[in-house]
Amino acid sequence: MSNDAYSTEPDRLTFHGYGGLDLAGDSWGPQDGPLVVFLHGGGQNRHSWKDSGLALAKAGLHAVLLDARGHGDSAWAPDGDYRREAMVGDLMGVLEQLGRPAILVGASMGGLTSLIATTHPRHDLITGLVLVDVVPRTERAGVQRVLDFLSSSPEGFASLEEAADVVAAYLPHRRRPRNPEGLQRNLRRRSDGRWYWHWDPAMMSGKGEDIDLHTAALEDAARKLTIPVLLVRGALSDVVSEEGVAAFRALVPQAEYAEINSAAHTAASDANDEFTDVVVDFVRAHVQVK
Repeated sequence: MSNDAYSTEPDRLTFHGYGGLDLAGDSWGPQDGPLVVFLHGGGQNRHSWKDSGLALAKAGLHAVLLDARGHGDSAWAPDGDYRREAMVGDLMGVLEQLGRPAILVGASMGGLTSLIATTHPRHDLITGLVLVDVVPRTERAGVQRVLDFLSSSPEGFASLEEAADVVAAYLPHRRRPRNPEGLQRNLRRRSDGRWYWHWDPAMMSGKGEDIDLHTAALEDAARKLTIPVLLVRGALSDVVSEEGVAAFRALVPQAEYAEINSAAHTAASDANDEFTDVVVDFVRAHVQVK
């Protein structure tokens, strides 16, 4: 790890997850700073948190950004195992390899993994939890829209511009970027010359799962939370409703809550500065920063 806590480039990490699967990560900030581990949503990767990682490093925190199995630079599960149990196993393996407790920041899929992980026998490695636009009782239509997007375009795209059009239709609340080059973090060009989403299609079939089937387990995990908790919701979200927030806060009355007015389900990237400020304030309130 670099001695420069303000480096604009992270250190690359490799972990061994559930079943020995290789997982990629980035490390930002001082090694001895309070540890914050970020877990992205389905179809995303660790680069979704880049600006947050740099901001936390500047605040004296040590941020680790993970690529989930089947995403980014992490290995694809050879047996197609993307069950919640496998992802929790990945996370707990990473925490054990990091060797000290961490506050978890999880968006969507990463939030569900983080919440279930608090019931793991080694839950002592989790000292705080930030859930980003995810609760046990989500809105069916919003979840289905996310799943439909992740399952779309199996034939790939002829150009980055074509892919950008699909993303713009999926995220109508965002201004379409003039330059689609940033999408290369989420796409790979294959030998046929076409661009394909860089996540394992098996995530959407086989041993994947529908989060709706696990509401009871998620609510049970929420009910047992005793660590500091922050729920962040995008006010424009169609996945987490005000009713879903109220139900969660009834289960976790000690939870703190923040709503980002200009954000939707992809809250962290929709309004990154506001989101990062909320996370930094939460971590500073619950750990001692040098």
